[in-house]
Amino acid sequence: MKKYIVLIVLLVFGFTQSNAQRFAYVDIDYILDMLPDYKSAQKQLDLIAETWQKEAEEKKTEIDKMLQEFQVEQILLTAELKKKKETDIKLKEAELKEFMNKKFGYEGELFKKRQELVKPIQDKVFDACQNIAKKSALDFIFAKGGEMIMMYSNARYDKSDEVLIELGVNVTKNKGNTPDQNSNPDNSSSPRPGGLRR
Repeated sequence: MKKYIVLIVLLVFGFTQSNAQRFAYVDIDYILDMLPDYKSAQKQLDLIAETWQKEAEEKKTEIDKMLQEFQVEQILLTAELKKKKETDIKLKEAELKEFMNKKFGYEGELFKKRQELVKPIQDKVFDACQNIAKKSALDFIFAKGGEMIMMYSNARYDKSDEVLIELGVNVTKNKGNTPDQNSNPDNSSSPRPGGLRR
């Protein structure tokens, strides 16, 4: 298996060299972490999710209480009353399931809220990457982070700070500082100190 991986890497490297293609990469996680708008959006999403989670837990507690009471009382209940209580519990369980799907499910309210808050920021990052690619005459910009795995990366090809400057973020040497918004996005960029943050 390792031989095949090495062969693929060599073929790709050879192809890139023969066609003289220019490439770079950006660290998406690093860029997003440096954007105040993204941090603010993430906080809003966390608060919303926490509120809905508490509401779901309250509903679950109510169902558990109904079940406990039913288990204690069912011996004394008539068949009709027993059936009614079972139906009430099933309705509450169905309500909880519907609530969870509505709030946290695929294309649920949290998903839509994330799209509303985060997608515009991601679009700005994408546009900034395109601008950097055009300015630097690059053929490809790879995204480091998420699902893509880079086995090795040379910091000289890292354009993350240039993307941040394009977005108006003042990149400082001390990564612990809160980034400031820079009104002049045309400032030149220097390589990120110390290479990658990981």
